[in-house]
Amino acid sequence: MFSINNFPMLETGDWVKGNLLSGELIIGYVESLSNVEGVAKVTIVTSDNKDINGKTIALLTNQLKRLPAANVSNKEQILFLIDLALSTGDEEWFNELSAKLNSMTQLVKEVNA
Repeated sequence: MFSINNFPMLETGDWVKGNLLSGELIIGYVESLSNVEGVAKVTIVTSDNKDINGKTIALLTNQLKRLPAANVSNKEQILFLIDLALSTGDEEWFNELSAKLNSMTQLVKEVNA
């Protein structure tokens, strides 16, 4: 990952938040990038404008801020993220989270045995 002026550039798959020019807050993930043009196509997961939820829109990268990676520490958080992975169609993330959940379940079984 490269950076410009100490700000890391976005990458495909990054979770981002930002504001539309009309002011609405959006949270979504980067589908594709054109770093030359400074444009990211972002699939909106949630927004103040409910009409754009689930849609992919082009935004200037300077309108966006990368969200930090989630530090998942309990079963409820993993289950929530599994639902999110299913709703966004992210099979790789779903498999990763499912494996983590299975590991936690196995660990609990071993401790209680």
